[in-house]
Amino acid sequence: MVAITHVAAADFDWAAESGPAADVRRVARATTAHDGATTLNEQALLQLKNRGLRDADLWLAHRDDAPDAPAAGFAFRHAESLVDLAVHPESRRHGVGLALASAALPEGRRVEVWSHADHPGAERLALHFGLPRERELRIMKRPLTDLPSWAAPEGVVIRGFEPQDEAALLEVNASAFAHHPEQGHMSHADFVERTSEAWFDPSGLLVAVPAGDASGLPPMLGFHWTKEHRDEQPPYGEVYVVAVNPKAAGRGLGTVLTNAGLAHLASRGLDDVLLYVDGDNDPAIAVYTNQGFDTDRVEVQYRGVVSLG
Repeated sequence: MVAITHVAAADFDWAAESGPAADVRRVARATTAHDGATTLNEQALLQLKNRGLRDADLWLAHRDDAPDAPAAGFAFRHAESLVDLAVHPESRRHGVGLALASAALPEGRRVEVWSHADHPGAERLALHFGLPRERELRIMKRPLTDLPSWAAPEGVVIRGFEPQDEAALLEVNASAFAHHPEQGHMSHADFVERTSEAWFDPSGLLVAVPAGDASGLPPMLGFHWTKEHRDEQPPYGEVYVVAVNPKAAGRGLGTVLTNAGLAHLASRGLDDVLLYVDGDNDPAIAVYTNQGFDTDRVEVQYRGVVSLG
């Protein structure tokens, strides 16, 4: 049997060395190491670190055969419908995942659940709760060697981010990702949260702006936001976001910005770089394949209304 505890918001402190937050970090570290995929994505981590359980719910599981042991798993529901669930590798196949999912996925609720390792256990739970496989993300990877050369198009300067660029960057992001389910909604508050993280480096947020007379051109033509994962072993880089202003389409800026970012990451002494791309985005996958990226693994999203019938 499994005992499930709903954690009160007042009892959650991300920085605490003991208690619910420490349980979540411990389980997440263990599952990430075991499965080879990050257990809590950036959106979940930013919520836990900056807003705790405000407008969110957390459940912890303890096995009845080990009541004094640390938590065996957790389920975290945030942003109204997003659910992150993890079971410590030592407690799998003991009903922990089903018990947590039963608490976090009430019948009739619309939810989105990611399996970051496309785990068969996640697929079984999704089937049990009537959640279809709706979306795939490919994680593509390449070494930061033998990189293509790049040069800014005539009339364009590519440089590091400056504080006065924020408004134009958010506008480009919104227009370039108008139909993207997550990226297109980045707000000022979201931007501040991300740029406040230890990994943020303004020189690694490359922006393309008009050179000289900008008459008739938007203030920002595109950007490539790179990310360095220095807390991983070995460290690696990420093509975090590449966006081109639709008003500047047709200049080849997407490829130029991508290559400029790869060169920046290589200059930082990193050996490899990865990126995330929707599994049905064939044109983007073709572009990245031509740039030397290969699919490393796949993440799966299950989405729908919970049905136990």
